[in-house]
Amino acid sequence: MDAVPAGTFASASTARKVRPRAPSRASVSYEPALQIGVTSPYAYLRQYVVSESIAESPDPAVEIISTDVVGKVRELKAEDGKDIYLIGGSRLAGALLQEIDALVIKLYPVVAGADIPLFTAGFAPTDFRLTGTRPLENGTVILSYDRK
Repeated sequence: MDAVPAGTFASASTARKVRPRAPSRASVSYEPALQIGVTSPYAYLRQYVVSESIAESPDPAVEIISTDVVGKVRELKAEDGKDIYLIGGSRLAGALLQEIDALVIKLYPVVAGADIPLFTAGFAPTDFRLTGTRPLENGTVILSYDRK
């Protein structure tokens, strides 16, 4: 990987699966949180921010990763524990596609035109199997998939 794709991922205790979630525009990266003074957006989780532009973490609860993000994710997946959640960063999701075991996608009942894709970078078609749907009262549907 030539450049480190930006994005945020958090580990619930430790990691077993990488589960990207479709981000809203406001949560595409760590930068919007920093702009409003939030340095630890997921304080209840172990937090990692992938960035080439942030040299030092503004918060002791957040680890900055600037190289070998795939290696870091593989290291986390080898630990006992729970899931890794990828939040924002379509380039990061594309770079980590081979490490993604499950998808949780929120489908909103809003047509907004062009938006940020879930995956870019070295994306290649990858099969996932629908494992669950959960409709919410506002019309949003949460779709869960596991890698085939």
